[in-house]
This record gives sequence, structure tokens and C-alpha cells, in this order.
Amino acid sequence: MCLFTLIILIIGCGIQPENLLLQEWDTPFQTPPFDEIKNEHFMPAFIEAMKAEKAEVEAIVNHEEEPTFKNTIEALEKSGELLNRVSRVFGCLNGANTNDELQNISKEVAPLRTKHNDDISLNEKLFARIKQIYERKESLGLTPEQNILLENYFLRFVRSGANLNDEDKEKLRNINEELSNLYVKFRQNHLKQTNAIGLVIDKDEDLAGLPDEVVQAAAEMAKARGMEGKWVFTLQKPSFIPFLMNSEKRNLREIVFKAYINRGNNNDEFDNKKLISRIAALRISRANLLGYRNHADFVLERNMAKNPENVYKFLNDLWKPALKRSKMEVADMQAIINKEGHNFKLQAWDWWNYAEKVKKEKYNLDDAMLRPYFKMENVRKGAFNVAEKLYGIKFIIRNDIKVYHPDVEVFEVLEADGTHLGIFYSDYYPRDSKRSGAWSSSFRSQSNIDGNFITPLVYNVGNFAKPTVDKPSLMSIDEVETLFHELGHGLNSLFGNTTYSGSRRVPRDFVELPSQIMENWAKDPAVLKTYAFHYETGKPIPQELIDKLENSKQFNQGFMTVEYLAASFLDMDWHVLTDTTEQDALKFEKESMDKIGLISEIESRYQSTNFGHIFSSGGYSSGYYSYIWAAVLDADAFQAFRETDLFNKELAASFRKNVLSMGSNDVMAQYIKFRGYEPTVDALLKRRGLD
Repeated sequence: MCLFTLIILIIGCGIQPENLLLQEWDTPFQTPPFDEIKNEHFMPAFIEAMKAEKAEVEAIVNHEEEPTFKNTIEALEKSGELLNRVSRVFGCLNGANTNDELQNISKEVAPLRTKHNDDISLNEKLFARIKQIYERKESLGLTPEQNILLENYFLRFVRSGANLNDEDKEKLRNINEELSNLYVKFRQNHLKQTNAIGLVIDKDEDLAGLPDEVVQAAAEMAKARGMEGKWVFTLQKPSFIPFLMNSEKRNLREIVFKAYINRGNNNDEFDNKKLISRIAALRISRANLLGYRNHADFVLERNMAKNPENVYKFLNDLWKPALKRSKMEVADMQAIINKEGHNFKLQAWDWWNYAEKVKKEKYNLDDAMLRPYFKMENVRKGAFNVAEKLYGIKFIIRNDIKVYHPDVEVFEVLEADGTHLGIFYSDYYPRDSKRSGAWSSSFRSQSNIDGNFITPLVYNVGNFAKPTVDKPSLMSIDEVETLFHELGHGLNSLFGNTTYSGSRRVPRDFVELPSQIMENWAKDPAVLKTYAFHYETGKPIPQELIDKLENSKQFNQGFMTVEYLAASFLDMDWHVLTDTTEQDALKFEKESMDKIGLISEIESRYQSTNFGHIFSSGGYSSGYYSYIWAAVLDADAFQAFRETDLFNKELAASFRKNVLSMGSNDVMAQYIKFRGYEPTVDALLKRRGLD
């Protein structure tokens, strides 16, 4: 049933046509009409969209003919289109431009969505049809892509409890419902704590060491918070990181740093300690019901790593050289502390500040030298140019497409011959209504069922340095890499070229390859000259600065690798638990960090109470290691370009075809088609100076 027919049926049943979420959108490329979508549209739309999908599933279940790929698997792939559309628009707004009303809807709809999904996944008659097709798949003459889709559906149902008895299915439903409510509560607590004020300054002398643009941004933040005449630093990275890097006030650095790491751990109404312990326990119970020792076994079964033992071995192999390197970095910083005549031992809140001093001493380079050359608009154009040179595509600004916030900009993406490829939204500045971090998602995925080619609507979200009254958005080099990273995810979505969007599922530990490989172009000397222009003079970044940046590319890699690996170990430790007894979260975390020997000068990149990757949903649970697993792949993949040509179009075409465009249940086979062999960690260790 097509979306248009479905909407007509819904309206015919009494749903008011003014609910834009239930109408065909007469907009360019059927993009969401954000100027007309209202908060009150969502709850009725969710209800009706779930009814519609339920009817579609019932039609499949009650089909009179014997189960076939077309009348069951393909029909399932087509079902839920309206619910998918409503969910994606809501998900974007609730993550990037939320408010109390949307958060209340999120609380209300979460258990309804969970029950709805369980009703489908635990439908015995539906699973019987899927299983019947799966068991005779060898005789059906399916295409490789159809085989992938069939396997994905079969395993999704099995892993969702389709084989359980009625009593265990009911237990599973209860676990899923409770988890969905806990995830919502964690997300909302996390947003509140991240948007909290970390520090208010009311004395000029406490601004010592801070660059003018940091002071100006803090003054504007204070004004926005009703404290004009003061300076406010929040726990968003564009606010507190420059403070940690530059402030001469060690006691204030400690206050800001501890406020950041203690998000979710303040024994107030937004405290997450009990939430995460309960989430971990419920995940064990669910895994046990499904026949697994623990949550990690359940998750990793469908990842490249396959099991926890392989993940731990991988992490431990990297931990030793990274920790050794970080201790050398500590010694360098302590030497500067001693040289300055101070009598204190380096602490975690000192790291950012003294790392900058080491960088300046060793390489005559600091963040303040680089920022003027990284105006956001220029960086984005530079990232676009890399994609254009590699793949021949074009980004064309579209001012006629509606957006959900004034900060959002929209581009049409075209193939080299002018064919429409998709729509790309960028939303890069922090605000209280946006969660922290950076991410890529879509309002619509690519598909081509029955020759109806659907193009994707993709968006990138970031929290980069915001423009001030007298300066544009000037980015740090880390923010530059993040912008390139998220565009890599966006390209992965834009380049989809499959019949079924459901066949493009790839393992979590492979999904970061398309994003991380783009980071390699961000700091390449030749590429920097094409987009790094001084925001005032328009002059390109001088070769002297490029050389300094190149010479310092392995700087602080011990710290960056150790803080990341610590979080990866913490994630795994939570999810290899087999005892459903709820843990003392702080005690558990301390034991986890003590076990690997994390030095006191470094904190894990995330603490349990603010580890949104693994506790705000199931997305990266038992999978945070994926970033560095994929880093092995991206270091090796980029080496292919290094060995030939940075913009080798033949290589780029192969990477697009074998990695970015297609789905596969054997992603290593796809990678080998591109590279010719399996990668090793050598290129990664060399790049980070850990060899």
C-alpha cells in the first residue's frame, strides 16, 4: 500500500487533514514542512501511524497465498512507512530542537512504541511465514540483496524473542517497556545536566588567560541566561573546553571540569546512578531470556568482533602502548609545572591547559593560532569540496526548503551529470534545546522497490563554536575533524544504492569507517590550503602553520587514545555482567578503571552517569569500541589514497560502490573488494605514534 493511499484511508476514517504529519507533503522533494508541523500533531500521528502499520502487518499475516519473498518479506519492508516518517521527524526535533512538550510526548509514546514493536516481533503467525521462507531460501532463486534482507528479518525476529514461549514473551515485553522508559529518562536527565551552568564569573581577574572570543561568548551566554554583566560557562564543549585550555585560574578549571564529569552524578532529580544500574540489570535479564550469557554476547554476535573476548583482546593490545605514551605526556606537562615554580601534581583538570603549553613549547603552536583560519562556512565548503573531488557530486544551497531552526541550512546534492542524489541539512551550533555531541541521521532513507527510486533526506548535527556579535563561528581543529566525520556518515546515507533500505544494515563496528576516513582529508596539507582562510584577511593558512600542524599530528595521542579506550573498557565491563543484582554505579566504575590501571591524570572520556552512547538507548552498548575498531579500517583505507593520489577517482568509485553504497552481512568481504586484503593495526599505530 503506497503512502498516499494510506493517508487517504486514514483521513477517510476521521483523522483531521490539518495534521501535516498525516498528509502527502507538497514540498520540494517531499521534505518535512517544518513551518507547519506543530507539537500537537505528533501524538495523534503516532497513534494513527501505529494503527496503519498494524493493519499492514495483519494483511501480510492473513494473506491467503503461501508465503513468498514478495508477499511477506518485501511487504514487511514496505510496511510502517507512515510511522517511520513521523518517528524520524520527531526524533530530529526531540534531539536537536526539543522543548518540554516534545519531551512529554517522548515519555508518553515510548511505551506505546515498544508495545507496538513487540506486537509485531512476537507475532507467531508472522514469524511462521518468515521462517517458512527462510528455511527454503536456497530454492527461491533470490538475488544477493534479497538474501541479505531475508536473513536480516529472520534474525531480527529471532533476536526479538519470536522463538520464546508465551510466558517468556510476556517477561520480554515487560523488560522492553521498562527499558524504553529508562532510556527516555536518561536522555532527558543528560540534556538537563549538559545544559547546566558550570561556572559563573563576576570578576574581571577571573578571566585571566582567556582569549577575547571566549570572553565574548561567555558574556553573550550570561546575557541569554539573564545574567548580563557576568560571564557564564556551560557544560557544552564549545564553552568549557576553551576555558580549560586557556584559563590561568586552576581552582576555576577544577570547578568546571568536575561539573562536567559529574553530570548525572549530583544526587538530585536528574541523577542517573540508579537508572544505569537498572538498565544494565534489565539487559542481562533480556539476554538470558534470549539464550545469551550477557548483553555483550547478544550484541556482538552480529558485529565484526563476534564476542567479548575478541573485543577485550583488541582493546588490551592498544591499551599498553597508549598508556605508555600518555605517561610520557604527563612527564612533559609536569616538567612545565615545575619550571613555572608550582608545587602541585598534574591533575585531570590541568591536562587541557598544560597540553596547550607543551604544544606551544614543542611545536610553537596553539589553538589560538589555528582558530582564525577555521571559519565554519569555509570548513563546511572544504568538506564539500573533498566529496566533490572524490565522487564528482555537487552541493547546491536551497533556500526554499523549510528548516526546524534558523541555524539549519539546506543543500541539494547532485551527481556530476546533474541527477538529483538527495538533500543535506546542516545544523552546527549548540543551544539549550539540543543534546550534546554530533550525529548524522535522515528523515528518509534511499530505496528502489518496484522501480520507485526514493532519494534520501540526510541531516548532520553538531555543537561547534557559535558566532558572537563581532566574530563568526571559529572552530577548533577537533571541531573541524568532527564536521568532516559527520559528513562522512552523511555521504554513506546519500550514496545508498539498494532496492531495500533494510538490506543496508551493517555491523556497528563497521559503521564508523565511512565517517572516520573523511577525517583524514581534514588536516591534509594540500586540502588545508583549499579551505583554511583567515576570517578577517581572507589569506590562506601559511605553510609555516601547516608544517607545525603536520609536525604535531601525533601530539597528545596518548591522552586521546587512553581516555577513549577507558570508556570502551567501561562499556564492555557493564555489559559482560551476568549477575542481575543492581550495581553501585560509582563503585563499579572505579573498579573497572582500577583494573586497567587508568592513571589519575586522565578521566575516562565518559563516566557511567553521562555515557549517552550506551545508556540513552541500545545504540552503542557493547559497541563503543567501534570507533577505534573502524579506525584500523580507515587508516588502512586512506593509505590506499596516500599510495596513489589523494583524489584518486578510481579508488573513490570503488570505495563508494563497495563500502558506501551497498549493504552486506559480510562487510569484510566488501572491504577486501576495495582494498584487496584484510587490514592490520599497523597503520593505526603508526598514525598515532603508538608503534
